[in-house]
Amino acid sequence: MSRKLMAAVSTAVLLWAVPALADGELHIYNWGDYTNPKLIEKFEKQYNIKVTLDDYDSNETMLSKVRAGNSGYDIVVPSDYTVKIMVDEGLLEKTEPNAMPNGKNIDPRFLDIYWDSGRHYTAPWQFGTTAFAVNTDKFKGNIDTLAILFDPPAELKGQINMLDDVNTVMHAAERYAGVPRCGADKANLKKVNDILTAAKPSWKTFSYDTITKITSGDVIVTEQWNGATYRSRQKIPAIKYAYPKEGIEGWMDNVAVLKGAKNLDNAKLFQDFIMAPENAALISEFAGYDNGIAGSHKFLQPDFANSPELNPPAGAPAAEFVPPCPPDVVEIYNKIWTNLRK
Repeated sequence: MSRKLMAAVSTAVLLWAVPALADGELHIYNWGDYTNPKLIEKFEKQYNIKVTLDDYDSNETMLSKVRAGNSGYDIVVPSDYTVKIMVDEGLLEKTEPNAMPNGKNIDPRFLDIYWDSGRHYTAPWQFGTTAFAVNTDKFKGNIDTLAILFDPPAELKGQINMLDDVNTVMHAAERYAGVPRCGADKANLKKVNDILTAAKPSWKTFSYDTITKITSGDVIVTEQWNGATYRSRQKIPAIKYAYPKEGIEGWMDNVAVLKGAKNLDNAKLFQDFIMAPENAALISEFAGYDNGIAGSHKFLQPDFANSPELNPPAGAPAAEFVPPCPPDVVEIYNKIWTNLRK
C-alpha cells in the first residue's frame, strides 16, 4: 500500500471514529409501521443518540413537507423516483454512502441505479414489488393477471381495495392496457382512463391500510406490496401474492439526509449503521421486505428468506423500476386521478 493510500485510509478511519463517539439527537421521518423498534434501540444504545421518529403515508406527503422548508428532520426514506426528484431539486446532502465503511455491503444490483447512480446520496432501506394479494379461501381462480383488478369476475366485484397512490394505480392500468409507462400519447392515455373508469365500480376502497383490509375480511383482494402480503399471510395462510403476467412494479426505499440537516454527523452514522448486514436484517424482519444489503439473509429466519413473496416463481415478470414521469404526463395523470377519486 502506498503512503498516499495509507494516509487516505487513516483519514477515513479518523473521520468515522469521531461520530462513533458522538451523542445528541437524530430526527427521522419514515413511512408508517416500517421501522423496527429493535433497530432504533440498538442505534441509540450503541451511539448514545436519541432518535425521534415520525411517519408519513406517501412520498408526496413527505416531499410536500420537505419542500415547505424547516421540517426539523435529518433523515427521510424516499422511494426510488422520489430520490431522483429530491436530488434534482437539491433537497439532499451528498453523504457518499458508497464510501462509508459498510458501503461495501451494498448489493451490486442496487449500486448503479437510475435514482442515485454510485450511491452518492442514499443507502438502501428496503426493496420489493407492488402487485396485489388475494384470499384464496374466498377466490379459487387464476390470480396472476391484472384482470383481477381491472376486469374482475362477478364474485370479486365490490371486494377490492386499491392503493390510494396515483403512480401505482396508473402504471398498473398502463400495464393492463399494454401501453408504455409515462407515455404522453393521448390515445394511450384515453385507454388507461377508460380502463380505470370502467373498473372503479368494482372497487370498494382506496387505502394504504392493506393488511387490515384483507385480514379483517373487509375485502378479498387488495393492491399490496410483497412484504405486506408476507405479513398478511402470517395471519391468514390462504392469502397469496400475485405475479401478474402483464408486469409488476419494482421499488426501493432509501435512507437520505436532508440538505442542511442539523444532526448531519449522526445522520451519516445512521446511514452506515443500516448497511451492516445484521442491522439490515432487523429492518427486513420487521416489515417483511428484502433490503439490498449483501450478507443479510443469514441473519433472517429461513421461512422468511425463502418465502414466495421474496422469491418470485419461475416465469414471473421481472420487476420494473419506473423513473419519474415528465411534467406534462404528471399533469394528465393528476387530472385522471382527480376524476377517478371523486
